[in-house]
Amino acid sequence: MSDTDALNDVYKEIADLIGYDNAMILYTYFKGQQITFPVKLFKPERIQDIIKKRYDGTNAKELARTYGYSERWIKELIRKG
Repeated sequence: MSDTDALNDVYKEIADLIGYDNAMILYTYFKGQQITFPVKLFKPERIQDIIKKRYDGTNAKELARTYGYSERWIKELIRKG
């Protein structure tokens, strides 16, 4: 039996995803805390600048997929300038 097999389920999932050593780093840093991950990875007020720079007039769908926003939101952002 490996150390990974002895982990509680959530830590085993994390270790399987990012590796045992990285899971131990997360455990050491956050143990005892409840962590909630927002659905959106990027802050809307920051991602706006990135999208405006990367928009080429044809890639709204790709940007929406990449950053987790709707194509409509991307187009509205561009329209507002």
